[in-house]
Amino acid sequence: MSFASNYTTLIFDIGDVLFSWSPQTKTSISQNVLRKILSSLTWNDYERGRMSQAECYARVGGEFSVDPTEVARAFQDARDSLQSNEELISVIRHLKARSDGTLHVFAMSNISAPDYEVLRTKPADWSLFDGIFTSADVGERKPNLGFYKAVISSTGADPSRTIFVDDKMVNVLSARSLGMRGIIFDDTREVIRMLYNLLGDPVERGRQYLTMNAKKLISVTDNGILLRENFAQLLILEATDNRSLINLTDTHRTWNFFQGKPLLTTEEFPFDLDTTSLGLTVMGSPEDVAHSVMDDMLDYIDDDGIIQTYFDHRRPRVDPVVCVNALTLFYYYGRGHQLDRTLHWVREVLLHRAYLDGTRYYATPECFLYFLGRLLEISSDVYLAVYIKPLLIERVRERIGADGDALALSMRLRLCAHLGLHNDVDLRTLLPLQCEDGGWEIGWIYKYGSSGIKIGNRGLTTSLAVKAIIEMQKRFPSPSSSPSTVPAIPLVKQAYTTAQPPERFLQSKSDSSTNPSSIATSPSATTGQHL
Repeated sequence: MSFASNYTTLIFDIGDVLFSWSPQTKTSISQNVLRKILSSLTWNDYERGRMSQAECYARVGGEFSVDPTEVARAFQDARDSLQSNEELISVIRHLKARSDGTLHVFAMSNISAPDYEVLRTKPADWSLFDGIFTSADVGERKPNLGFYKAVISSTGADPSRTIFVDDKMVNVLSARSLGMRGIIFDDTREVIRMLYNLLGDPVERGRQYLTMNAKKLISVTDNGILLRENFAQLLILEATDNRSLINLTDTHRTWNFFQGKPLLTTEEFPFDLDTTSLGLTVMGSPEDVAHSVMDDMLDYIDDDGIIQTYFDHRRPRVDPVVCVNALTLFYYYGRGHQLDRTLHWVREVLLHRAYLDGTRYYATPECFLYFLGRLLEISSDVYLAVYIKPLLIERVRERIGADGDALALSMRLRLCAHLGLHNDVDLRTLLPLQCEDGGWEIGWIYKYGSSGIKIGNRGLTTSLAVKAIIEMQKRFPSPSSSPSTVPAIPLVKQAYTTAQPPERFLQSKSDSSTNPSSIATSPSATTGQHL
């Protein structure tokens, strides 16, 4: 499964793609009539080079009951209105330049010889094209397959490695029928985005986005409020192993979700077990500190034996994902047995699919499944292996192909890589969601329990998307890649417990230090784990 671009040829339509024009003229010919003339059989023959301009204007004048001189004036107005799409042309120039000569660019247009002569007088970077094919020269028009075959024969292009861009669906359909990747042009920005996604390396572009936005990967609510918080920063750090990308509020013990003054909630917001559990595992806090915090956590278990959300007895609330993250901390330090009743409840939530509409504080079902996968990754506990993992595999299989934003898809793909589930469906959905700047669209991870306002972070979505792509590449490599025995990258660094063979732990540390997905470029860009 390789994501280096396999495309070597770009073919663009000219009219309404590389150039725009106006059908509004200063003549008596309406826009509607002008468009009907352009789709008439006479005009089609004219574009094939089967008649002169004067003969064409005379014929369509008779067919549409207009003076041929008016036809000539109308098309002169249309020619005068031609404007090059410099935004798109600039991107094509950039893509071609960075390909080191491997990308060839052609134009392919239904256009008469006289109109093409006028077109070439318009200011544009004509040197960009390795060849321009007109219907007048070839004697064929799109969507006739003969035109496409003539271009393929002349250029030697491999249709399976060719991208074709046209504003008409029927023309794109013909290109696709010959094996080309067809793009319907309806919006310049969207086409540019698709070109970058098809011709670029998603991992490299994602890393560039994260680097360019280092220290600015701030969370935002679904109503547009910027929110500085620790939870997403910790997850970005875990996924990238690069401290230089994030901002964290230094803490020696427990963690608060918010950095600084809380927003959209009470002024005094309590420290929470969720962020604390994540912080202690990601940062690899000293064992004496971690054990001291866990001792305190045990005071926040309700009558059902389920660990709560906050270090505050006035807020007796529980959330399955918070429970999972607390379990991860306890298993990380070999104390999972102290939360047996919490674990049993988590299994019931998984068994009965109670998470499908999200949870109190988490927006999507993938959040619960993802953090549960994180728990399994750090522990070889027999109960987890026998009673949780098979059920998790079954539930993740059920989610493959389900609707989801980029974050949910990335979480699902990471889970699949970890659990050994092949998932091309969600990968094909995730890749086109990468934006022009290299980042992925925001995805919602958690929400305010009372108002339901959602919180997301493009940096988090991008870091998990990059990690997911790398892990799927490693777990399910293409025939040209490394052997399929390469294991998936762990969701979280392994904790060393007596139940885990030292050899696996050493291998995990070795993998982490040489992991090609790491964005860290210097010894200072580390998580500071003590393991």
